[in-house]
Order: sequence, then C-alpha cells, then structure tokens
Amino acid sequence: MRRIVAGVDVGNSSTEVALAEVAGSSVTFLGQHLVRTTGIKGTVENVKGVSLALREAAKKAGISVEAIRLIRLNDAVPVIGDLAMDLISETVITESSMIGHNPDTPGGAGLAVGVTVPIDALSEKLLPKEPCIAVVPKEFDYEWVAARINALVENGHSIEGAIVQKDDGVLIHNRLRKKMPIVDEVALIDRVPLYKRAAVEVALPGYTIRQLSNPYGLATLFRLDPDQTIQIAPVAKALVGNRSAVVIQMPKGEVVERKIEAGRIMLIGSQRRMEVPIHDGAEVIMEAYGRIGTLVDVQGETGTNVGGMFHALRENLAELTGQSAAEITISDFLAVDAVIPRSISGALAGEMAMESGVALASMVKTEKISISRVADQLQAELGIAVEVGGVEAEMAVRGALTTPGTRPPLVILDMGGGSTDAAMMTRAGEIHSVHLAGAGDMVTMLIDTELGLADRELAEKIKRNPLGKVMSLFHMQLEDGTMLFSEAPFPPETYGRVVIREEQGLTPLAGPHTLEAVREVRRSAKRRVFVTNALRALKRVIPTGNLKHLSFVIMVGGSALDFEIPQMLTDELGKYGIVAGFANVRGTEGPRNAVATGLIQAIAEQGGSRGETGRIRDDSL
Repeated sequence: MRRIVAGVDVGNSSTEVALAEVAGSSVTFLGQHLVRTTGIKGTVENVKGVSLALREAAKKAGISVEAIRLIRLNDAVPVIGDLAMDLISETVITESSMIGHNPDTPGGAGLAVGVTVPIDALSEKLLPKEPCIAVVPKEFDYEWVAARINALVENGHSIEGAIVQKDDGVLIHNRLRKKMPIVDEVALIDRVPLYKRAAVEVALPGYTIRQLSNPYGLATLFRLDPDQTIQIAPVAKALVGNRSAVVIQMPKGEVVERKIEAGRIMLIGSQRRMEVPIHDGAEVIMEAYGRIGTLVDVQGETGTNVGGMFHALRENLAELTGQSAAEITISDFLAVDAVIPRSISGALAGEMAMESGVALASMVKTEKISISRVADQLQAELGIAVEVGGVEAEMAVRGALTTPGTRPPLVILDMGGGSTDAAMMTRAGEIHSVHLAGAGDMVTMLIDTELGLADRELAEKIKRNPLGKVMSLFHMQLEDGTMLFSEAPFPPETYGRVVIREEQGLTPLAGPHTLEAVREVRRSAKRRVFVTNALRALKRVIPTGNLKHLSFVIMVGGSALDFEIPQMLTDELGKYGIVAGFANVRGTEGPRNAVATGLIQAIAEQGGSRGETGRIRDDSL
C-alpha cells in the first residue's frame, strides 16, 4: 500500500520535516522544510511550528497536507540552559565608590589625592584646607574650566586632579599651566560623592594604572587598617588593566552590602549522592557527576542562586506539561566554566567587573505524556494520524545511513541546538544511544553572557558568522589577519568597528570589544560545549568506553553546518585516531534532516507498517 508519511524532528531551535511516499520497504522522498521551533521543545507550543513546516514541505512537494496519511514525531525531551553564577551581589564593594573605566583619551598622567569639590564651588578668595579634585559637569566648557583652574591655582588653591563628565580631558589638560591627571567621560557625574576624599590615577599611553589597582596602594592612600584593606580588595581587582581610575572613600555605613551565594548542587545517582559547591568550578562538578553512577536527579541548595535556577526550571516545565514539579527530574546536565561581567555597585561610569562562574545546561526528564500531548493536539488540528516514532539518536543514525558511502557499523554525533546525541549501530543493526544536555544554544548563551551583550539574537549571529574589522571605507581586516579590499565602500556606520560578516551584509558591534576578544570568546564557547560533549557522548556510546576503539564518526545536525565546529572536532578526535566528517543525508541535504529522514526510514524497515522501530538502549535514562 502506498501512502505519504511525514517525519518531524522537533529541535530546540528548529523543526525539520521530511515527506516521503512509502510503499512497503520502498521510500521515495518528496520534499522537506525547516522552520524555527515554536515554544520549548517537547511542549504543545510546538504544534504551531510543526503545522507550518508540514504545509511548506507539502507545498514544495506539490501535494496538499491532507494527502499525508501518517506523521511521525521524534521523542523530544526539553533541554533548558541557564547560568549558575559564582556570586550574585547587589553590592560587593563597601566603604568606597569607584570609577574604573577606560576613556579613549584621559588627560595628563600621574596620581592625585584630594577632596572632591564642584568646579563652580571653588572660590578664588577662599583657600581650601586640603588638596582638591575638581568635579566638572557637562554644563561647563573646557576653555572656561581650564581658565578657572589656572586662575585658582595662581591664587594658591591646591587642585591636584579633575573628574570630567564630557570627553574634554585632553582639551582641558592642554590649556593648564599646572599639569594633573584628568579622568573624563564620567557619564554619571551627578552621583560622584562631593567633599569626600578621593584618588585619581591616569597612566601614560600604553601603560595601565599601578597604585589604585593594588589593594596595598589603596591602603596607603586612604590609611586603611588590615580589615579595611580586605574590604577594599575587590575595588583593586576590578581596576586591574585600566588606564585610568578614580576611587572615592565613603564613610562607613553609607554603602550596604548584600550577597546571594552561588550555592551547592546535590547530585543524586544510582550508586551514591554527592554535594558540590558551584564555586569549585565545572571540572570538579563534572568529575563528581562521573562518580555517582547513573544520574537520577539534581537538586540545588535552597536559598541560593543555583537552587533558584533549578526551582524555576521545574516550575516552568510543570506549567508547560501539566505535571507537578516533583515529577520532573534532571536526566543530564553539562557544566562549563564561564567568565561573567557584573555591574559594580558604587561605580559611577557603568564599569563592569569580570566574575568567574559556571554555566549549566540541564536536560529535563518528564513523563512521555509531554510529547504525547503534542501528538494528540497535532492529530486533532490536522485530522491526520500522529505517532511518536522514537528517540532522536536512533532516528539520526538511520538518517545518516542514507549518506552515500556509509554502512553499519556506524557511529554518529548529532549536534543540535539543545542537545548532543551519539548513537552507534552495530553490524547486526542493534543501536546504542545517548542523549546529553548542551549544544548550540548553550554556546549562544555563553557568548551573550561573556560579552555582556544582553542580546541573544546578536550572540547567535556572532556564533554563526566570521568577524572582521573595517579599517577604512575600502578595506577590512579579517580574523586571520589578512586584508579584504572592496571595490564598493563599506557602510559608514561600520568604519573602525568590529563587524559580523553575514552573507547579506555587515552588522557592526557596539562596545569596547576587540576583534581578537570576540573571536576568542566565540571559539572558546564552542570548544567548551561541543568538544566536551562530543568526547562525553562518544565514550558513553562505545561499549569499551575507549575512544581509541573507534575509527569513524559522522556528524549530523544543524551545528555540523557551523563554519568552525566540524574542524574543531576533527582536530580533537584526530588525537584518538578517529576520522570525522559530516553527513550528506539522502545525498542532497548535507548534515540536516537526519532525524526526520530516519523517522521515515524506520517505518520502511518494517515494511511500511506502524509500530515500534527496534531495540533501543538509551544510556542517558
């Protein structure tokens, strides 16, 4: 009997459909389509995206959706990523305020200590008792400011430095007869505490400050005791590497400190339980994970950052699936170290400090009713029979086998948006598979967080495309250091900026990040997630657990299309003598559409009949 069957792969980022006419064991593929997944993977919100993908695929195949007799869904498991920060603190600096930013052109050089006084409050007739640091709001013109300071100094005022709101540091400095350090571009100058003791330091071009980035230097300047020096240490840490800075001493009690600790995670395994502080880092967490046997669940310490993250994750899934939060467990997770920019409380120019943290991607295990609800609703909306076809890795290996030149035994890596799967089909056709948390979405999250973008769409573009820096209207420096010359001028808004080189044009990046820094964050995020997870998955899927017993790996999934991930994995797996390459599903689709194709191949293997598709052992469960 001939009938048209649709294979549907609901992923975290995209939903793929394959359409084929199946007659017994014969399969003729008619079309395919890909859309962005609607809602969290494995929830009823996916139905909208699946319906759209089916309509578009049917249109490409020249048939109506009503001609489809059976829809086969993958058994989708939600994978949700979030960051477990090392420390969240409303205020980490006590008894001081600080400005530690790097304006492009601060004025002068050197170190100055004095009391902060508004420029218009200094009187030519009154001599301040202490040396002063002039505070200059944007209302004052640089020529007036320079003339005012010159006049005051001639009258005996001890003005040692200046804090300026506008970008006037050099202009003021060039007009002063007494040279002094000037920090400018202080956007929030109205928050600078007045009549407080302060230190201003500006380094020469090409150098960084030394006194204010040294806790003992601050202790010397402000005459601090050992306990106060410990408190001021975060200030010095945040200023390391800056060319200019201001530290203002505040009276005790004017700054309130509040901290929320990162907390501990409790790993519950089949053999033992272990508690690990997030503060110990990803390596210790993953090492503990390897010692507990099969993971049963993960709990976060109540009242801490990680506890809140797991609680919110369970609550969100409970709301989406209709289950109670107690029924939802974590079946896998990936922890990787991350560097997280945090706003500094007390900062007056929007400065950030880099805190170490741990990023977690968690795979949530719900009852099968979740994907069954998707199938039921889809069947009700379309009036077409819908069944859950099987786990992704099993279907992906069947889809990969349509690549010309392949045959069992075969090992595949399926790298999608939310999860990394591995599957091995033996010569006898038996399949072993694992389904692990962490893939492309986690890379996007790391890029977004570590660059402080707060723009997930922009981070996704950085992940997918190479970078360049526009040096002039007609030439650009590429990532590898080579120059690209253009016959047409680049858009003026890209001049001097780091840009994302998309096929349809250039997207300039705002902020102070250099080309090298953005590239390193992008490549590091990919290595930490994909290389780590590829090795983790392959070790689990091989019966011996020894990667040297493996010869070939085929990569499938959307992330296999990335412009640098396949090369990273090829280099890493090459250390074990493994030859890796990406699939060409059905000889036309590249590494895409493997699961959707496999869902159709599986039904053809049984002569076109419905039902379960073979023996599966999923080691992640």
